[in-house]
Amino acid sequence: MLAGEVDVMVVLGGQNSSNTQKLYQICKGVCPEAYCAESIEALGDLERFRNKRVGITAGASTPAVIIKEAINKMENQDKDFATLLEESLKAINTGDVVTGTVIEVGPTEVVVDLGVKQDGVIPASEISDDPSLTPEDIVKVGDEIQGYVVRVNDVEGKITLSKKRLDSFKTWDAIEAACENGDILEGKVNGVVNGGIIITYKSFRVFVPASLANDRYLTDLNELVGKVVPFKVLELNKSRKRIVGNIKTVLVAQKQELEKAFWEAAEVGKKYTGIVKSLTSFGAFVDIGGVDGLVHISELSWSRIKHPSDVVSVGDSIEVYIKDIAEDSKKISLGYKNPLENPWEIAKSKLNVGDVVSAKIVRMLPFGAFAEIMPTVDGLIHISQIANKRIGKPQDELSIGQEVDVKIVDIDWENKKIALSIRALLPVEEPVVEEAPAEAAEEMTSYTEEVSDTIGDALGVETEEAATEE
Repeated sequence: MLAGEVDVMVVLGGQNSSNTQKLYQICKGVCPEAYCAESIEALGDLERFRNKRVGITAGASTPAVIIKEAINKMENQDKDFATLLEESLKAINTGDVVTGTVIEVGPTEVVVDLGVKQDGVIPASEISDDPSLTPEDIVKVGDEIQGYVVRVNDVEGKITLSKKRLDSFKTWDAIEAACENGDILEGKVNGVVNGGIIITYKSFRVFVPASLANDRYLTDLNELVGKVVPFKVLELNKSRKRIVGNIKTVLVAQKQELEKAFWEAAEVGKKYTGIVKSLTSFGAFVDIGGVDGLVHISELSWSRIKHPSDVVSVGDSIEVYIKDIAEDSKKISLGYKNPLENPWEIAKSKLNVGDVVSAKIVRMLPFGAFAEIMPTVDGLIHISQIANKRIGKPQDELSIGQEVDVKIVDIDWENKKIALSIRALLPVEEPVVEEAPAEAAEEMTSYTEEVSDTIGDALGVETEEAATEE
């Protein structure tokens, strides 16, 4: 602003002119020594201004003769005055691009000092394409700003400017240059139309055909809405302001570069942050940097799941690592399960041989029953360890879902096998010896005596009774 660069500021114009008075107040707020006069003669002796930097401006309604007179006076005093005043009176026309300094920012407009007798005014609607932004969000006092001259009103003393229109011109020039040079631009997908999508690039709409909207076929283009995507300008029509873009070309080129870099550094065990691209019944395909790898359904969780969607969704960002690489087919197997959540590792820290734990019967086989000790950790109760008697099949004593107490009798951590026993917790049964009834005892005694006599006769031995009779 001129008033901020001089020692003295002179404002020419009528005392009753609101435009002149406003201009004077602005200058006075910036330059301590400011004067407002209807003519150059009203200032009196101009010698007091010698050796000082003096700026002169005029209100919009100030007659040209007054201004001309001031020029003549200053030409006799100092050539620099004449030059500065000449610049302040230069003509500004509709369609010009001008540069000025912001001197006032309000909710409805921005006032710009253009270095001439009239200030430029930018309405809030002409500041930006974004309706959510206010003038205060975009500029502040003291900023240098460019604008397109929309209208010059000498009566009101205003020059209406548009920053938005000037930005639009510059943006179109940049789009034309990008089209010629093959540069990559970025825009936000704002909607789906018949045959493609619409990208907003600054103040312009770019149409992208469905076949060029992605590097792979998309059944639903709505999944792109709201995303910022790269594109190249395929076609331009300046008269209709029509722009056709191509996303596919950019994505294919980027993917080729990423793929090349990936294979140069890929190795088993390397970890990546990937994006889930698609789901199948047997697993999830994950983009790990230009290359898709498969996380098999068995690798998605330590517990059994019915479908990958039970664990992940398309678009999820997940941490994976390379389990295996097929060099010939360029296929990659990925691991996803967190080793720290391995139930067998957790079990290893909690279970020991000899422990008695509660378990739930989950499966039956001819040779025994499997019981769940911890989530996804099962142990086998062999058929010989189900009861302290001989049984034909596990179902004779157990049922699916039954809760039982078992004793851990053996653990093979390497092969993930745990042997359990119910029998080890049952009391040992003593053999039962039955006593003979009294009658049976007498019969047994008689039978024993008869056998003894018979044996004695056979051997020629006299019994005690025979000896007595003799």
